[in-house]
Amino acid sequence: MPTTASAPPPEVPQFALYGEAARAENAEFVHIELIETRSRLHDWHISNHTHRGLFQVLFLYAGHVRASVDGALWERDGPTAITIHPSVVHGFAFSQEAQGYVLTLDEQVVFAAGGSEGDIFSALFVQPLAIDLAPAPQARERIEGLLKNLIAEASWPHYGHTLMLEWLARSALLLLLRAHAEHRFAGQSGHGEFELFTRFRAEVERNFRQQWQVGQYADALGVTPTRLNRLCLKLAGKSAFDIGQDRLMLEACRKLTYAPSPIASVAYQLGFQDPAYFSRLFKKRVGVTPKQFRGQAS
Repeated sequence: MPTTASAPPPEVPQFALYGEAARAENAEFVHIELIETRSRLHDWHISNHTHRGLFQVLFLYAGHVRASVDGALWERDGPTAITIHPSVVHGFAFSQEAQGYVLTLDEQVVFAAGGSEGDIFSALFVQPLAIDLAPAPQARERIEGLLKNLIAEASWPHYGHTLMLEWLARSALLLLLRAHAEHRFAGQSGHGEFELFTRFRAEVERNFRQQWQVGQYADALGVTPTRLNRLCLKLAGKSAFDIGQDRLMLEACRKLTYAPSPIASVAYQLGFQDPAYFSRLFKKRVGVTPKQFRGQAS
């Protein structure tokens, strides 16, 4: 007898932000909003989704949340913080008295700070966490102060806007990390993965201008290209190649915004022998030509 094929599982929506389907054009990104601002629009319920290339921390200061995290159901009361890395499928159902913040960070913000900072954050993001903030009142108050400053800074950009957002966001993460350190750190196997990913990010910082290929990064790290790609997809939601390309385009955006050099000179500084090819690649990955981008930034 013929059999009836089972229906494929529904596709999990992949959002660039907390509910948006398209990513902002910003080369660097920190976003913050109140829990109640978004959730009230959706009857206090956010369906399962992921955020490609974005890390997220939910800071619940009052009320209750029922969180769906990679198929598990977490019931938490405030004050608590829930950390989510890019590949985690998650959704939230809040009580109507819920109050707090949702902090969303581009992976560049987490990993491009230099030194060992990316490795420091491994304990927060190597796996989803629900961190009880009740036993740490001082850290809780200091974190909320930073989050309030983030809200104020995001509402009206001033000189040094991007740097201020990044500094405030990283400071909040460091205080959260201190609170978490009193409970437990990520397991050694997971920490090892995060440490390898941090080493990869450091290699990208050193070699993106030489436009290294994935195989070159893998050789430098002593792993196979397949393992490196799997690790990048797990922790950043994108391939090793895309991470390298994103870093290259981030530098291009910075130079086009802050340096008066001709576009051809920017291309040569970034290792391109053909400025026309640089322009085509920039438009493909950023969405506009270098000239258009510079015009928007001015």
